[in-house]
This record gives sequence, C-alpha cells and structure tokens, in this order.
Amino acid sequence: MKALVYTRAKQLELQEVADPVPGNGEVLIEVEAAGICGSDMHAYLGHDERRPAPLILGHEVAGTIISGPRKGTRVAVNPLVTCGSCTNCQSGATNLCASRQIISMPPREGAFASLLRMPEENIHAVAPDFSAEKASLTEPIACGWHGVALAKRANPKSMDESKAVVLGGGAIGLGIALVLAHRGVRDIHVAETNTARHDMLQKAGPFSVYEPGSGTEPDPSSADMVFDAFGGRVSRAAASALVRPGGVIVHVGLAEADGGLDIRRLTLQEVTFIGSYTYTAAEYTETLDAIVTGKLGSLDWIECRSLEAGGSAFADLLSGKTAAAKIILRP
Repeated sequence: MKALVYTRAKQLELQEVADPVPGNGEVLIEVEAAGICGSDMHAYLGHDERRPAPLILGHEVAGTIISGPRKGTRVAVNPLVTCGSCTNCQSGATNLCASRQIISMPPREGAFASLLRMPEENIHAVAPDFSAEKASLTEPIACGWHGVALAKRANPKSMDESKAVVLGGGAIGLGIALVLAHRGVRDIHVAETNTARHDMLQKAGPFSVYEPGSGTEPDPSSADMVFDAFGGRVSRAAASALVRPGGVIVHVGLAEADGGLDIRRLTLQEVTFIGSYTYTAAEYTETLDAIVTGKLGSLDWIECRSLEAGGSAFADLLSGKTAAAKIILRP
C-alpha cells in the first residue's frame, strides 16, 4: 500500500509499504479521510519523543471496512485502543487505560496510508452517504467534548451564565468552541494568532474572535472557563491571567511541557486546573452522533488534499499559509 511516512524532522516521504495484517478481533479499513492533528505537527518537527521516525502518522480517520462480516460498512474510527479490563476501563474512563495505545504511535502505525487495521470495538458505522471528511472530525471534536465535560463539572456557574475563552483556533480549539455553544454557553471568545483564520472562525459559530496582543482580548480575571487548546508557555500564561478567581482552566494542548503557568495566582485565587486527554469511548460515540445530526454546525471549515500532497500540507500548516482549521488527506 502507499503511505506517507515521517522519516526525520520536517521530512515526509510517500512510500510503498507492506499492507497491515489484521489480528484477532481486528478488521482492515480502506482509509478515505485522515486529518492532520497538532500532535502530527509536533512529530513532524521532531518534538515528540513518543513518535520516533520512521513512522506513519495520522489518527483522525474515517473509511470503509474491507474485511470480515461487516465488509462494505463505512465507519468513523476511534483511534484510542484500550484493554477493556483495567480499573479505568471498567469505570468508563477508557482514556486513562494503563495500557492504552493510539494509532500513529508505536506499536500502531497511523492512518496516512491506504489501509489501516483496527479492533472491531473501535469502529462506528456511519451512513453510506455521510461525508468521510466530516466523520474524521469526530476524533478532534471529541477532545473538545471531553474537555467541556470536565469544565462543566468543576465550574460553579451554569453554562448559560458562564464566559468562556478558548486559546487556539485550530480544529481542537474550534471543536471546543462548538461544543460550548451546543452546551448553552453564550459568551465565547476564541484567540487565534493566524489572522487568516479569523473570518472562518467567525462564520463557524457565535464566537468573538480576537488576535492575542491586539488590544481586543477579554479583560483579565473575567473568564469562568479557559480552554488552552495550544498548550505552550504563552497560552498558559494567558490562561492564568484570563481566568477569574474560582474559575477553571482546562489544558488540552501539548505544544510545550514547561513554563507559563502562574501557580501563585492559581493558588491564591483557588483556580481549578484540569488536564484533559482525548475522550472516553462513550464520549467518542456521543460526539459522532452530534456531528451526524448536525448539532455542531455545518463543519465546512476543512480543506482536503491528496495523500501525495501531504508534505506540502504540513509545510503550509507550519508557515500559516492555510486559513482552514483542519487539512484532511485523502489516500
């Protein structure tokens, strides 16, 4: 099969590689759509030790089953493979499984390829005429679905009375904003440094979009909930300043491991800080249902390219040359 292989920092090569062989309880999927995630970008830059080269990246995926009794079924794929038997899995917190694996990270190759093997319990049927590109958005939006759920539990205010700030207007940040609107939040602000994305973000939902440092930011100490969809020193510092006393910061992004967080302010103002990782199996299903039923809007903020154009897609994302919140590759 053909695959886009990460070979070294800032280097992707289209190669012919061996077809994956499904194991016990797995099926083979023909990939129709695979989105480029921020974590793929981190690996591409050589910043993710969990994703060593050579490796097939990509974990936001939809396609069609081509093996087994469900052959021909079009599916969205939950890329998080869990054991199903540990304490966390049994309690429903599958994202915290002690032996979790995610495709695009060894030992599981990713979805920037023609074919993908996955356990049957990780696949979710979609209608034959439903967009594979929109189905592939389930994974990044499910990250937002989970983060908003965590914030709702910790926030003493009702959602319709709360002010929310989302730092980052890529697919994760936009997904968070869309889920917030779906959950009844009416005062939503989205920070995005790439001004080429502002018009798209403004059209995607009822948000106030701003450029950090432009003087149009929300007031300090004014947000009940702050979602850091970037996860770097600068965004953590912004989150620390924006959150109100007694408010909530949900940290979703993984750009940098250290720095930025004002621990003294978080302590003195009793701010709740929550790390948010992926989603539970139930939340993935809930997100897919919300997408299919149109509860999160038209989801027309994507750009599609061929797998052969994957290298230039990564380069354009790195340089900020695209206004799309998500580039999806089509093998």
